[in-house]
Amino acid sequence: MPGAESRPSRQKKARTPPTASSPDRTLTYAKAVTAGEIVAGPHVRNACKRHIADLKRKDGIWFDHEAANHAFAFFEEVLKLSEGQFEGQPFELQPSQAFIVGSLFGWKRKDGRRRFRRAYIEQGKGNGKSPVAGGIGIYGMTACQEAGAQIYAAAAKKEQANILFRDAVRMVRQSPALARRLEFSGGPGREFNIAHLSSGSFFRPVSRDTGKTGSGPRPYFVLADEVHELPDRSIIEMLERGFKFRRDPLLFMITNSGSDRNSVAWEEHEHAIRVAAGNPDAVTDPTFLGQVLDDTTFSYVCGLDEGDDPLTDPSCWIKANPLLGVTITEQYLSEAVAQAKAIPGQLNGILRLHFCVWTDAETAWMARSTLEPLLKEFEPKVGGSVWLGLDLSQNRDLTALAAVQRNGVKDGKPCFDAWVEVWTPGDTLAARVLRDKQPYDLWVADGFLNAPAGENISFRHVAQALAEMASDYRVEAVAYDRYAFRRFEEEVAELGLDLAFVEHPQGGTKRAKPAGEMTEGLWMPGSLRHLEELILEGRIRLKRNPVLISAMMSAVTETDRWDNKWLSKQRAINKIDAAVALCMAVGAAMAGDTSGTIDDWLKSLAT
Repeated sequence: MPGAESRPSRQKKARTPPTASSPDRTLTYAKAVTAGEIVAGPHVRNACKRHIADLKRKDGIWFDHEAANHAFAFFEEVLKLSEGQFEGQPFELQPSQAFIVGSLFGWKRKDGRRRFRRAYIEQGKGNGKSPVAGGIGIYGMTACQEAGAQIYAAAAKKEQANILFRDAVRMVRQSPALARRLEFSGGPGREFNIAHLSSGSFFRPVSRDTGKTGSGPRPYFVLADEVHELPDRSIIEMLERGFKFRRDPLLFMITNSGSDRNSVAWEEHEHAIRVAAGNPDAVTDPTFLGQVLDDTTFSYVCGLDEGDDPLTDPSCWIKANPLLGVTITEQYLSEAVAQAKAIPGQLNGILRLHFCVWTDAETAWMARSTLEPLLKEFEPKVGGSVWLGLDLSQNRDLTALAAVQRNGVKDGKPCFDAWVEVWTPGDTLAARVLRDKQPYDLWVADGFLNAPAGENISFRHVAQALAEMASDYRVEAVAYDRYAFRRFEEEVAELGLDLAFVEHPQGGTKRAKPAGEMTEGLWMPGSLRHLEELILEGRIRLKRNPVLISAMMSAVTETDRWDNKWLSKQRAINKIDAAVALCMAVGAAMAGDTSGTIDDWLKSLAT
């Protein structure tokens, strides 16, 4: 292979190591995945199907094998790895890495420019994302014949950007070919710039503050690390604006899965999934259709198939960890799974970091795998007792009414059915679909969400629902939070409803004390604890409703010094009103004597 700063000769084929001898390593991987010879998740399978399908296109998109092989040779002949067991070894691209590198540098447009301007890579932790990104940055700075190439390692915080950048620094120091040609600014361990003086190019880390003063950057390659931690799109947008000065720019995004579905990473995740499948609905149905949705974006999104359970089935681990057995071991993942089982608070972090599961909150209260066995279709017993929880909302959010009805006994303990009814203002529905990134419109169409006309919640509709409940069932009590309740009382009075309303604060601090010392009234920590016990012991059936499922999976908890715990609306990712209402209803049911009268129950609250 020519020197790192030289352009490869098209007359003389670049020398490649034995591992790069395949005439087309990119296609070899794609065929192996689609044939099932290499186990991969649904979105990687789609990316491979896309690659194979695109080779048949006649619209000017074409694959340059020599350009792909040149990139392979740079990695494997010039770059050296720098940490742990791989210290000083050639950067031998694993099949999945070769697919990524080969795709990025092999695919061309009709005019010979590179096809892909953006790449989104989502993999489990420890699968070599940062070294690949660092290698791509060095390659762009030294081997792509771009004068004045500006290469940026970008992240939400400078410390994070430095992780990727220091991977690149160590690889340069390990490579004699690169060390002779490149210069560093800053002493060993404190480098902040790599310069390729002969081409006027550099490689440096940046964060959100870059470009706020003076002239903006003119990046050639942007290597965005841990995209799921970006608080907004500002740094990516600012750097991409500088692409207008380049013929072949590249935004290379790498990340673990995240928890915030109102984030840059989730938007890029969804887009990448759709692009790979050529299917606008691929987020919910990953069937490969092969439509050309975005010819400039490369997608490699690791993930599990529906029904995969990484906590019980190690065979699915490789779908999120393509370098399993190379950079990350089965023993390591086994230990992580054991930890997730033993310490529930670590479950979501392990699912997210190691198995590419997007949790609905950073420390989500409830996992889908826990909820799924409880989701049922049933008809409540007309005329039976019910306990209600009412979460009255702000004017333009969700208002939820939850109902709980006893349905039997298990191991000497009561079992319950539960269901919810939810309202939202109809006139602002479309705007909030975009704002909250929730399919409210679909939920309304399917009958899971009420959206009466108006810009504000009409408590008249909620009061009428209570009247219907009182007609169909024996309403033992309605637990409520005092927020907005005075206005609601007026609607109840106009309808002449005579129900037992019992205050149920939503927070945990009003009467905060050790749980064993709580002897009066309803409060969220007690109600939440009761609901968790019902769920873990399988003593509650939840009528399937996507509004409730979203609320429960989006909820996060807050705790106090005595480990009292309550649901936090401020920290939740999506709206959790239905989950809050369910907690309140369960608390009311468990606080009362379900075999006694409402008078007996109210007396018990006063003692």
